[in-house]
Amino acid sequence: MAQHITKGIQALAAEARQVINDISIDEAKLLYQNKDYVFVDVREASEREKLGIIPGAFTCPRGMLEFLIDPNCPAHDGVFNQDKTYVFYCAHGLRSLYAAKQAHDMGLKPVLNMGGGFAAWQDGDGQIENLLA
Repeated sequence: MAQHITKGIQALAAEARQVINDISIDEAKLLYQNKDYVFVDVREASEREKLGIIPGAFTCPRGMLEFLIDPNCPAHDGVFNQDKTYVFYCAHGLRSLYAAKQAHDMGLKPVLNMGGGFAAWQDGDGQIENLLA
């Protein structure tokens, strides 16, 4: 018997957008070097190695997010225990929207999503750090 999916990606995105705001690439370019903001790259390692990252971004594969945020988890990373604003991004902005929503639901606040993701950052001539250099 085939599965009956009752909530698809459109519905998940709509739910997330009720609590998570996008910032534009122009806004992100003004904030990425601000010490009050942490940019969180939720792309996979292969994506980061191939295309680079936003300089200073914290790399957190989407599959590790909950473990790195939870202070009671042995994998917890102190980057998520700061009084800062967290800006999530991925390749195009959807995985990071889901990640920001999950982080918000876990109590991490404030959180934002970088609309358009890393692709829009590249298109907007945002600075990129090459990880293979």
